[in-house]
Amino acid sequence: MKKLYVAKKDACMACKACEIACSEAFYKEFNENLSCIHISVKKDGVTPKPVTCVQCGKCAEACPEGAITQNAKGVYMINKKKCVGCGKCAEACPFGVLVKAEDKEFASKCIACGICAKACPMDVLEIKEA
Repeated sequence: MKKLYVAKKDACMACKACEIACSEAFYKEFNENLSCIHISVKKDGVTPKPVTCVQCGKCAEACPEGAITQNAKGVYMINKKKCVGCGKCAEACPFGVLVKAEDKEFASKCIACGICAKACPMDVLEIKEA
């Protein structure tokens, strides 16, 4: 299974380079609300915490149109031809990293492409085959 991992949890500086790379790659604009990776903070209220899609499949279970399916590498993908933009997948995501913006026609999610990992100056993120 191909997944995006947080390899160096304590190295994140909250620079948001990963969020910028993700939103620009898929929406051609920097908007952290359109990024499929988010920088949150740990329970201490200060320490940055990258939050990524773990490919759990809860989004696929919630999709009434069957628009989200798992590919051969274990990555859940959204079929934009089937997606009606209802947002139920985003509501079901336990990590809040599946995006359905009000002004966008379709939902989007991490496809383990590695754009965010390449953008990270601290090598916090990596794509792994599990």
